[in-house]
Amino acid sequence: MNDRIYVCHTYYHAYVAFLKELDLRRGKEKSAAGEATLVLSSMSNDFEQFGERVRSTGLFADVIPFDEKREDYFPELASFREDKGNIVFNMWQRIRFTRCYAKLEAPFIPVDFRKYREIYVFCDSDPIGYYLNQNKIYYHAMEDGLNCLVHFDAARYDNRGHFGLKAFLSKKLNLIFVQNGYGKYCLDMEVNSISAIALPCPYYKEVPRQPLVDALTKEDKDIILHAFVRDMDGLLQKIEECNKTGEQKRDKILVLTDPLCTLDVREQIFKDIVEEYEKQGQIFIKPHPRDVLDYRKVFPDYPMFDATMPMEMLNFFPDLHFEQVVTVFTDLKGIRFADQCIRLGGDFMDKYEDHEIHSQNKMIGITENDDGDSL
Repeated sequence: MNDRIYVCHTYYHAYVAFLKELDLRRGKEKSAAGEATLVLSSMSNDFEQFGERVRSTGLFADVIPFDEKREDYFPELASFREDKGNIVFNMWQRIRFTRCYAKLEAPFIPVDFRKYREIYVFCDSDPIGYYLNQNKIYYHAMEDGLNCLVHFDAARYDNRGHFGLKAFLSKKLNLIFVQNGYGKYCLDMEVNSISAIALPCPYYKEVPRQPLVDALTKEDKDIILHAFVRDMDGLLQKIEECNKTGEQKRDKILVLTDPLCTLDVREQIFKDIVEEYEKQGQIFIKPHPRDVLDYRKVFPDYPMFDATMPMEMLNFFPDLHFEQVVTVFTDLKGIRFADQCIRLGGDFMDKYEDHEIHSQNKMIGITENDDGDSL
């Protein structure tokens, strides 16, 4: 039986998998071969040549692509989403949907998960969660993004209205599937901070990310950078541009984009942000890995970091420093390369879309303070 397998949907997921593996391997012989498998789902992200770079690090025994399919790939599932008018008939529809979805996804599963001692799944709300639960395979769920449950409790929002009943049908009976710790075969769910979550699930397990980062050696960081930075020369050039700006006594401001709303509205959002903050200093832009807007076309005159690289990589360069980092929804608590972190949040988005679209926590009775923490 193999040791561990990680199912990742984003570059950030893979980054956390690297942190966990490096933490486990620290102290072993440097020549020891990797013992874990990394699965990269193409459902939400184009990993391009990332898998090849991961293999070259030797940290993982294997890297496997996963052609995971969304529910709209299977037209036969659409009828199960029809509202039947009352909770009894709708629950029966959902039970049938859950069973059928897992069965339809099965041919696309790239490995035999039963051959692994430990299975870690980032974002088990995706089809893999349905498959594992319906096939009675135990796994550990992983937080989708840093403190993501603080800002958006997806399980409660997606199942608002009789949540307790739905959680029971999932956790105890496995008739339907509720993500983020409520699946019957989900052993636990690793989160960065339980205390920051307003309505924690009893199956949450706190595993803070920062101690894993703080423990990284220079060699560990080199391994991560080799895998995640596809153009090191280009990155170093951008850092040099940042330092030259600092010599000119102008503040350096990094704008982190988010994959928000429609592309035209998103473009206007970040045009407005850039226009506002360039009054204070030189703007640099780091697109979100899942943001498909062509920012090089929108902002051809602004220095730009590679979109595929997680922002956490910038922590590894001691000479890189910004006075401010600005974003809309990205959690900034892991940033160490800026004096001030500004998360504009839902109130800012009221200018661009209906308030209810970005107020999911309020709709399930959770409020946030100015820093985005739940109250």
